[in-house]
Order: sequence, then C-alpha cells, then structure tokens
Amino acid sequence: MGKLVAIGLVVVFSGCAAGINSAQRNEYKAYEAKGYAVVEKNEGTASWMGILPGGGSFYTRNYGYGVINLLLWPVSILWDPVSGSNGAQSINYYATKANVEQMRRKELRDLDEQLATQKIDNSRYILIKNEIERKYEP
Repeated sequence: MGKLVAIGLVVVFSGCAAGINSAQRNEYKAYEAKGYAVVEKNEGTASWMGILPGGGSFYTRNYGYGVINLLLWPVSILWDPVSGSNGAQSINYYATKANVEQMRRKELRDLDEQLATQKIDNSRYILIKNEIERKYEP
C-alpha cells in the first residue's frame, strides 16, 4: 500500500500544472503594470478549490489531473492547492499574451490601412510602427 501511494504521488507531482517561470512572471507583471493583464482564473480561488476533491485542477481546466486528485483525495490536498494556483497563473499569462498580440496586430493593421490609403507617408509609418511595437513590449 505504501509503495502504491508513493508511485501515485510521483505520478501526480510530475504532472501537476507547472505554472509559469520567473521570466514569464516578470513579463506578466509588466503587462499588469500597463493595464494589459487578463485574469481568467483567480489564483486564490484555484488554491482554495484545491482543498476540495480535484477542485483546483478542475477549476484550471486540468480535467485529467482533477480526476486523479479526486481519486487520491484527501491526500491530494497536499498538492492540488499549489497545482491550482499554478494553473491559474499559466492560464492568465497565456490569455494576456494572446490579448496583447491581438491588440498589437489590430493597431498594425490600422496603421497599414493608413499607409495604403496614403493618409500617412512612409517615414511616419515607420515611426508609428516602432511606437506600437514598444507599446506592447513587456
């Protein structure tokens, strides 16, 4: 029985939501400071839901791990709150990246339209394009 639990823990810990790395965390904070951050999942809610059987994993769309954590409950209380929080961080980071890219592309399309309709000249186009690129850097 002890070996089974140990194997289960290794499998679950190796597959838990990894969250984001420090560079991604810094990038997200920079976007947050600019007002671009997207919060699809609340980290606190994900942590608290991790106390419920598989709750943190289900909340962060990690359904397979949710089932495993459900089956391993109450032992899964040891890792599912952290896994849930990590999953929320990851979801928010990637949602923010997608949103920022969408905003950047829209502005660039609008700028291209201005150039094509000759509302601006080439030198103005390059200047504004550089401003847009800087605007959406983390």
